[in-house]
Amino acid sequence: MKDLTFTYAKKALGYRIFELRQKIINPETGKPISQEELGLRTGLVKKTIGELERGNTNPEFETLLVIIRELNVTLQEFFNFDIEAYTKLAEAKK
Repeated sequence: MKDLTFTYAKKALGYRIFELRQKIINPETGKPISQEELGLRTGLVKKTIGELERGNTNPEFETLLVIIRELNVTLQEFFNFDIEAYTKLAEAKK
């Protein structure tokens, strides 16, 4: 059986990526960048970004570093969130 704490942590981390992505505005559209745009900027495919945001995959640390750089936050800022609150937000987003 999967460790639920780990599953919740992945979902919370995914919501954090989603939240930070929403803060980056595409100057051409005036809207937040899409999963596809983040993928293009990081060299990842849209499917990978979606899997990460849904908490369905275990990202390599290097992958997280590339995403963090593109989201224009520090490592400390990226991981500075309330895991319980973000887990609830991720579940509500479904």
